[in-house]
Amino acid sequence: MNRTRSVLTGLVLLGLLSLTDVVGILLTDGETPPIEVAAVGSVLGVISLVLLALAWRGSRAALVALVVLRLLSALTAVPAFFAGGVPAGIQVFAAIGIVVTLVGCALVLPGVRRRTVQPT
Repeated sequence: MNRTRSVLTGLVLLGLLSLTDVVGILLTDGETPPIEVAAVGSVLGVISLVLLALAWRGSRAALVALVVLRLLSALTAVPAFFAGGVPAGIQVFAAIGIVVTLVGCALVLPGVRRRTVQPT
């Protein structure tokens, strides 16, 4: 994995999002988000943290899996824009989470490429 400053910044962003997912189940009132969505988010957050640790150590496979998992987690926020009765503050929080996820994923994707060996 190429460990550039942008890749490390992306990993930190994805790590913060993962931590947010882990504690999400503690912050729900059971309706916004529904307890089932919060539970899935917490599981995705825990798995993401494990993958983050592996990606930080240089595993390309873990980095790809982390990106996929974080994108799935962001997808769980999309219904907030279509379900009735979701407070505007929650919608803003969901939008910020989706945008930060996309930025984090874009920052880490160059790390998936194999290093090229310069001819001597």
